[in-house]
Amino acid sequence: MHDRTGAAGGTAAEVCAAPLRRADLHASVSDPALDTMNFLNEVTARHPGAISFAPGRPYDGFFDVEQVFGYLRGYLDHLKALGHAPEVIRDHLFQYGPTAGRIRELIAETLRRDEGVDVPAEAVVVTVGAQEAMLLAVRALITGPSDVLLVSSPCYVGITGVARLLDVTLGTVEEAPAGLRCADVEAAVRAERGAGRRPRAFYLVPDHNNPLGTTVPEATRRELLDLAADLDILILEDTPYRLVGSERRLPTLKALDRGRRVVHLGSFSKTLFPGARVGYAVADQEVDDGRGGRGLLAAELTKIKSMVTVNTPPLSQAVVAGMLLAAGGQTTGHTQRSSAYYRRTMSATLHELERHLPAERQRELGVRWNRPDGGFFLSLQVPFRADDAALARSAEDFGVLWTPMSYFHPAGGGENAIRLSTSYLSDADIVEGIARLVRFVEAEAARTQKGQPTW
Repeated sequence: MHDRTGAAGGTAAEVCAAPLRRADLHASVSDPALDTMNFLNEVTARHPGAISFAPGRPYDGFFDVEQVFGYLRGYLDHLKALGHAPEVIRDHLFQYGPTAGRIRELIAETLRRDEGVDVPAEAVVVTVGAQEAMLLAVRALITGPSDVLLVSSPCYVGITGVARLLDVTLGTVEEAPAGLRCADVEAAVRAERGAGRRPRAFYLVPDHNNPLGTTVPEATRRELLDLAADLDILILEDTPYRLVGSERRLPTLKALDRGRRVVHLGSFSKTLFPGARVGYAVADQEVDDGRGGRGLLAAELTKIKSMVTVNTPPLSQAVVAGMLLAAGGQTTGHTQRSSAYYRRTMSATLHELERHLPAERQRELGVRWNRPDGGFFLSLQVPFRADDAALARSAEDFGVLWTPMSYFHPAGGGENAIRLSTSYLSDADIVEGIARLVRFVEAEAARTQKGQPTW
């Protein structure tokens, strides 16, 4: 009989394995870019009394718990009106359902009504937020180490994270002070090809983007589509802030797309129901199977999704569907009040910055900011290194939080800029928060001018 006693007197089953080495895990877990949100959460938790311009989240005042049950009932009534038997309606809520989603017909109709985007339901994949839609699209399009995903920079950290997790090479197109320039996109594509790599797609957020809050003009959108056709690349259009922005909405790239160059990524998180985590991808590009058959890229994304999340929770889909039905099949029916609110909070933030930092004071300090007309974000240029250490001082000494813009530059940059989110704050918080922020900026500027270390 074997002795199953460990050296310390315990049984073999009680002897713990040696700690795993982080160096033996995927390199993404050691990437500082993937730890940025954790750092922000830690700072926020340590300073609960601080006013935070950091979270890019919708305002809670638009959510009503009781309405959720009404929306769910509305969707069930809709299924009944379509003639579905009780057992089928039950399955719509309790069973996994099709991987591509149960409500893609309704989403396709919503896109027609809201955006003038006319695609068949088969081109839609319902995802767990736009984040999964990004992952599916990037995984499908990037086939090997020589393939490159181009991104506008600064860019949303979610696409950077997806690329890191999938070992995808990123190429960056730096956004000029006046906005995205198609000449820079073309130069990046040609440079990648000159280096023997294959740029497959260009990712951007054309409306009130995260983190800058800028919007791509319509003329540039049309030029970008022509360029994509000339260079034979796809465009990944991410649109989470489209319906929380300015009163006059420009057409989406997908609405202007006549050559199936755009994979359109969307989400209901910023507009309808953040906690539902329902997004979608519109992928109507044709795929040749090499055997004489053709299908849609959406079907290929669905195959990948089946091995990632299996499906998007049917209960979440049901509530979102009920919200769309309640607004006549449109998202805009729910967003008029919220988008007006976000325009007001953005305007209030800009007003407070101007009040505390008039033009002469801006020049003295070396401070400037952009002026979005809606959305969640704006960018503030500062005369000091706006890193994690500066954020910690800002929280500790001045009681105000923000996000370092360097988080959003995958190839480096943004060290002297911060992102401000205006979406989650009351008027009183904005007034007090900007006053605190200005005192912090003035203190940091003084330290820098005196040559004192800022770490």
